[in-house]
Amino acid sequence: MKSVALIPARYAATRFPAKLMQDLGGKTIIRHTYENTRDTRLFDEVIVVTDSKIIFEEIVHNGGYAIMSHGEFESGSDRIAAASKDLDAGVIINVQGDEPFVDKQSLEKLIQVFDDESVQVASLMCPLKEPEIDNPNFVKVVVDIKNNALYFSRSPVPFFRNKNIPNSYWKHIGIYGYRSNILMEFTQWEKTPLENAEMLEQLRLLENGVSIRMIETSSSPISIDTHEDLERAQKKLEEYLQHKKSI
Repeated sequence: MKSVALIPARYAATRFPAKLMQDLGGKTIIRHTYENTRDTRLFDEVIVVTDSKIIFEEIVHNGGYAIMSHGEFESGSDRIAAASKDLDAGVIINVQGDEPFVDKQSLEKLIQVFDDESVQVASLMCPLKEPEIDNPNFVKVVVDIKNNALYFSRSPVPFFRNKNIPNSYWKHIGIYGYRSNILMEFTQWEKTPLENAEMLEQLRLLENGVSIRMIETSSSPISIDTHEDLERAQKKLEEYLQHKKSI
């Protein structure tokens, strides 16, 4: 089964404009994301899908594969769905452009879960600790006994009324795997009430009865949404590069 990693890369960003072109240890964030995804050697193709000539040239001039998207898109999912129409791929992995520390083990687990023919959509989660639990920028996910998502929320869920059991929370990592047909269908559906309330598009899938299989990982990557995130990423980079050399 052919698998393709698509990396949506929008130049504009509300909280941190041009964040993907920020320098991180001598390379731009988007170049780190592309090269680290490509270097896992898990995919038949890795493609940056962008609305920006600046990002396009950054990838292509450094030996990568990028395509220009045309039209207005509300989300990265919409952008990669449009790009995937011409790809002969069974599974599409959506790697966010602001995730420069993607790791091979997590992506491999995400691909392998599609050996189960019942899985249509999958994503990643990792343990979440204080003080991030109350932070609405860290999305929480609740799962059933088969690790299918029950709900995603910016609020701390579940609420532990029973104080006699240890509380545990799962952080949702915004890297998704889709069978190509469900990606195309999902991006054509109307926005749903819970999606609009939480501003989380994955709730559209749940509200339409599509299961999302959650894959546990110990890795908690830094998504770069703010200048503070970039500072944290700079500190983590040296540790990450040392780990990469040891693989």
